[in-house]
Amino acid sequence: MHEKLRQHIEKIVPLTDEDFAFISTHFTTKKFKKHQFIIQEGNTVRYCYFVISGLLKLVHTDKEGKPHIVSFAMEDWWESDYYAFFTQTEATLSLECLEDTEVLCCTLEDYNKLCDGLQKMQRFFLEKANFGFLGSQRRIISWLTSNSKERYEQLLQQYPSLMQRVPKSLIASYLGVSRETLSRLSA
Repeated sequence: MHEKLRQHIEKIVPLTDEDFAFISTHFTTKKFKKHQFIIQEGNTVRYCYFVISGLLKLVHTDKEGKPHIVSFAMEDWWESDYYAFFTQTEATLSLECLEDTEVLCCTLEDYNKLCDGLQKMQRFFLEKANFGFLGSQRRIISWLTSNSKERYEQLLQQYPSLMQRVPKSLIASYLGVSRETLSRLSA
């Protein structure tokens, strides 16, 4: 399990065995069942999560009670309600398991200890944050400039394996279209 984390980190920064021994002490392992919430709106967000196995959806529910899928997270991805995590405020997003899921959890205190204790981890987390920012920016621009067909094709191109793992109703929600519209787009 921790070996997957090491491989993930080493895609960005090299690690010695001593480095990784230090890193691994800052994570705990948790398992969740399909449909279980890892984060619920209104609760404190204690962790950021590295996905070892499984699939998650991050959702914001608007004032009318309509859910909006912000993102999906699968193996080798990080996920949390990052605003609530870093500001230690109540969650405005929910994180739900779409499959049985195993994650490595890191508290804000441990995150800061990792960054303070190992400069390589500062660089690693900075690169992950930058890539997350770029992905969010790309999604916003897509929403502003692309029609639903183009957004669907972009999703297929970027995350082809997601389409086999996520129900079409959730893909439709993520794209901001009805299930019927998605059926027409995928025909």
